[in-house]
Amino acid sequence: MKLVIAIVQKEDSNDLQRAFVQNDFRATKLATSGGFLSQGNTTFLVGCDDDKVDDVLKIIKEQSQAREEIATPHMVSTGYEITQPLKVIVGGATCFVVPVDEFKRF
Repeated sequence: MKLVIAIVQKEDSNDLQRAFVQNDFRATKLATSGGFLSQGNTTFLVGCDDDKVDDVLKIIKEQSQAREEIATPHMVSTGYEITQPLKVIVGGATCFVVPVDEFKRF
């Protein structure tokens, strides 16, 4: 058994959630934030059998689109505040697949 942890942009989360349901995968949806732009995103936790991992990853890839945005990061890294708008690529998905030693449903 594996646990797929998928971090996606919040704009893609509803479509991804629907795709999981349509394909009979149970997923836990968590509102999260972080990264360079400190924008909201969504983290999904999906437990599945080893032979279903590729199916889960395919769904995530199909529903999580990268897009270009203009963003203004508010960060101080070298003593200077960066306030100039930047063109950045956001979206897509970051996924981790980790082994599960034990799984229980109550």
